[in-house]
This record gives sequence, C-alpha cells and structure tokens, in this order.
Amino acid sequence: MAGLTLDTGALIAADRNDRSFWAFWKEALVRGVVPVIPAPALAQAWRNPRQARLAQVVKACWVEPLDETLARSAGELCGRARTSDVVDAAVVAGAAQRGDAVLTSDPRDLRRLAAIVGAVEVIKL
Repeated sequence: MAGLTLDTGALIAADRNDRSFWAFWKEALVRGVVPVIPAPALAQAWRNPRQARLAQVVKACWVEPLDETLARSAGELCGRARTSDVVDAAVVAGAAQRGDAVLTSDPRDLRRLAAIVGAVEVIKL
C-alpha cells in the first residue's frame, strides 16, 4: 500500500467502530502510512465534537485541503464522469495525484471515477 485515502464511508465506519475499518487502519499504521482525509469527506462525516473514534482517526491523518488546484481537478473529473458528486471526485482526484488507494464502504461511484483517472485502487470495507 503506497498511500491510503479515506472517503466519507470509511470515516463513518471508523466512527461506528467497524472491525473491517480498524483492520485496514492497523495495517496502514504498521506500514508507516499516514492516511489522508480530503477536507470535503471530513465535512460529510463530522457531525459533533463527541465523535471520539473519528477524532482519533483525524488526529493521525493528514487532512488534505480543497485548494483551487484540487477543486478544478475534481470539477473536471465530474465533467468527464458526468456526475455532480464533487466530494467523491475530490477524493479520487487527490488520491490519483498521490498514487493512493481509496478506502470506502461504497465503491461503486468511486470506481467509476477511478476508471477515468486510472491508477487509483478502490478498496471496499
């Protein structure tokens, strides 16, 4: 695993104490991987300050900002895929730039986007 990007579904799985998530999490940390959380995915998953498990994950990750360059890449990806989900597009666009795999609970839309950019493995929890 070169790098690991967490999408909203993965963050929700962490918050719900999903065993599959924590198995991937442990493997990433053992390998010295610092997972990435795209800021829009964090916004979708974060609902209150009492989400202790999610807060634990966020502290150990790098939160990728949605800057102008990434926003344009995500928007162009939405156009090419004929979709309007900019959060999924930002997840895939950022992962493609880094060569990361994406961990998700719902791979369908992400795999569609990943097929357009290539070089992004989508892993289902």
